[in-house]
Amino acid sequence: MIVMRSTRSFLILVLMLAFAVSLSAQSAGVRSSSATQIREEKLASKLMAREMPYRVILPAEYDAAKAERFPVIYLLHGLYGHYTNWTDKTKVAEYAAAYRFVIVMPEGGDGWYVDSPLSPNEKYESYIVKELIPEVDAKFRTKADRSDRIVAGLSMGGYGALKFGLKDPDLFTLVGSFSGAFGTSDFTEKTAGEIGKKVDSVFGPLDSDTRRANDVFLLIGAVADAKKLPFIYLSCGTEDFLFASNRDLDSLLVKQKLPHEYREHPGIHDWAFWDDQIREFLAVADRHLAAQKK
Repeated sequence: MIVMRSTRSFLILVLMLAFAVSLSAQSAGVRSSSATQIREEKLASKLMAREMPYRVILPAEYDAAKAERFPVIYLLHGLYGHYTNWTDKTKVAEYAAAYRFVIVMPEGGDGWYVDSPLSPNEKYESYIVKELIPEVDAKFRTKADRSDRIVAGLSMGGYGALKFGLKDPDLFTLVGSFSGAFGTSDFTEKTAGEIGKKVDSVFGPLDSDTRRANDVFLLIGAVADAKKLPFIYLSCGTEDFLFASNRDLDSLLVKQKLPHEYREHPGIHDWAFWDDQIREFLAVADRHLAAQKK
């Protein structure tokens, strides 16, 4: 564990540069597929004390198959991103046309998908678990059960997806993380500049209960029953600044004998890698759901 944290601390030093690279990607506007629908939605959140926007991709068969229910994927964006990113910057709507998923893309702000102890209306974890999931299951024809619910994301969202899977294993059958930012609990303004300052404003001091409760390395180390966890899919580019920490996490999962798949591909922390990975992950998710039925 000491080696892991040492590696993660080193990686923190390049956060500003690497996240700046990811932010420089060009937006191409919302892509609508002739086979899928993209809907803009809002939820009047009591926990967040404001309307929270989200997008939904509906499968081609949704309108015609009135009696059918569909599995759902929650797709989380990264730091400095928004709920629009996945449809603006990848071909996810086109890739989804080959499958029968409802795909939900929530707004996560820069909140790291946690309940901040410093801001009473910044409760992104509780918002998604307690408000958004029930809303989606009530508003759309989803299969409202663990065996048909998936969560995935990139960078901050990859961290958030894994954290949801570890803290709420009864809600998800599969977790996907692409370039996951797993060293979050160690980020501070002193070690990571502006990124660390944002983490401080969400999590509080370095020794806070919130940091410990949301440290995915600690959560994995505390798993008592591997059979209760969702299957975990991890991927990271070999030139990504988070590559070493993703390898560290894979090593810990292997040590703990937790079911997962880890992939390394050439690539950096950018939308080209994430576009390729969401295409791959939809196929992984489809195979995973099919395998459960055998």
